Amino acid sequence: MAEKDGSVVAKGHEEGIKLATSILNEFGLPPGLLPVVDVIKVSFVRSTGYMRILQKKKVEHKFELIGKLVSYDTEIKGYLLKKKIKKLKGVKAKEVMLWPPVYEIRVDENEISTRKIHFKGFAGIIKTFPVEAFAIDD
Repeated sequence: MAEKDGSVVAKGHEEGIKLATSILNEFGLPPGLLPVVDVIKVSFVRSTGYMRILQKKKVEHKFELIGKLVSYDTEIKGYLLKKKIKKLKGVKAKEVMLWPPVYEIRVDENEISTRKIHFKGFAGIIKTFPVEAFAIDD
């Protein structure tokens, strides 16, 4: 991992996953939120919260606890704030026969046992799930 001017860059899958997971944890987001595969590079700019993940190919992942299929493009980017990702690009969740993009993710401030995670997508529609559905071992 290379760090320069408050920016961190990790190249390769192992280092990239390690960096992405640590950043998600630091911002109070579930570590299994971005189950990427074959990571090329992860970049994070601490001053703005901007994170960018590049992976070799598009990945579809099913979160078994909630039965939700999510698509992760070769480039995923957004701005991290405490318990939130804004201006998210590269993530889509399957809804019946459509794949609407997810623009924002937010975690409740509630106690850990009752916390929910909210996904804001197309036309402002919000879907809510238990945070534990996005655990790292999912």
